[in-house]
Amino acid sequence: MAKAKKEENNSKPSQRISFLKALLILIGADLVLLFAPGFGILNSVFYIGSLISWPALILGIGLLLLGFRGLFRKS
Repeated sequence: MAKAKKEENNSKPSQRISFLKALLILIGADLVLLFAPGFGILNSVFYIGSLISWPALILGIGLLLLGFRGLFRKS
């Protein structure tokens, strides 16, 4: 039988993705795609006023930035 190779030291530490941060990215991307004024998916089907679409767009961009800021963590 062949001998198993010895495990080599990996110079890079493994990185883990935070589930909460990934969820924030997905929710933020959905808000941007749905409510973007002028070309959002819901704005092309229904009339959604700027009173709802601009705050939703800003909230979506904020969630994207918050999610990408701490997505990767060292394990």
